[in-house]
Amino acid sequence: MTAQPPAPRQRVVLVTGLSGAGKTTALRVLEDLGWEAIDNFPIRLLERLVAAETAGSEPRPPLAIGFDSRTRGFAPNQIIARWKKLAVRPDLELTTLFLDCSGAELERRYNETRRRHPMAQGRPVLEGIQAERELLEPLRRWAEAVIDTTALTSSDLQQAIRDRFSDPAGEGMTVTISSFGFARGMPPLADLVFDMRFLDNPHWDPELRPLTGLDAPVSAHIVADPAWDDAFTRIRDLVLMLLPRYAAQGKTYVNLAFGCTGGRHRSVHTAEAMAEALRGEGFSPTVIHRNLGSRGSDQLEGSPQT
Repeated sequence: MTAQPPAPRQRVVLVTGLSGAGKTTALRVLEDLGWEAIDNFPIRLLERLVAAETAGSEPRPPLAIGFDSRTRGFAPNQIIARWKKLAVRPDLELTTLFLDCSGAELERRYNETRRRHPMAQGRPVLEGIQAERELLEPLRRWAEAVIDTTALTSSDLQQAIRDRFSDPAGEGMTVTISSFGFARGMPPLADLVFDMRFLDNPHWDPELRPLTGLDAPVSAHIVADPAWDDAFTRIRDLVLMLLPRYAAQGKTYVNLAFGCTGGRHRSVHTAEAMAEALRGEGFSPTVIHRNLGSRGSDQLEGSPQT
């Protein structure tokens, strides 16, 4: 009688970190990626939650378990001890993700949402944040993956989770193309950033100012710049040379970012042009315009070109 092959290892990730650092967002993205996500599960039941080793080759869905200082029975050293016991099982692939954030940014988030910090209890929010940071320090030191969300938007964090935890055996490399405004901050997760501020700025044309790079008059203005054709061709060729090399290295996600001053004209047009060029080469990029809805401002754009 032929023995059944062993079941594939089940991926299990513990998601923890400072309250307000993005645990809920991380679990939601993992769930979208096909993980079974459970939040605030009692630590004493951890061993029961993780399925016992079984015979056969039926794959088990990956499991994401979220917990923080509000979870019943929360004690970092006990959690680490329980996790180490599970780590010896040959049928499990275990990872711990810790979400960190600066105290000042967490204080801003709590003040903005008017939520009460779980460890403040009548004292200033910053004191509660510091107390929780000290409590969680053993977990932060022990975690294999740490993401600092201080400078990340919700979209940035979602992309970071996808980059780390998407199935490497999935449908291949995903290309994201984004536009942004340098005056409103750099994108923290871009693999390649191209500065398009050398092109003539449509903002200083009164008729084009209220439009965006999605509008034909703005696109015509940008394409008419003598530098456009040669610059875009060189950037396109560089990207087309790099993408297969990223794929050969097993990279699942590639993020291209095009920036201009305000993020409404030159970067938007270039991102759309690059997406069109990549589609013609067989890619299916996702396009994100970060600052498309932002209000134009002379102060942000600086001085007009003369």
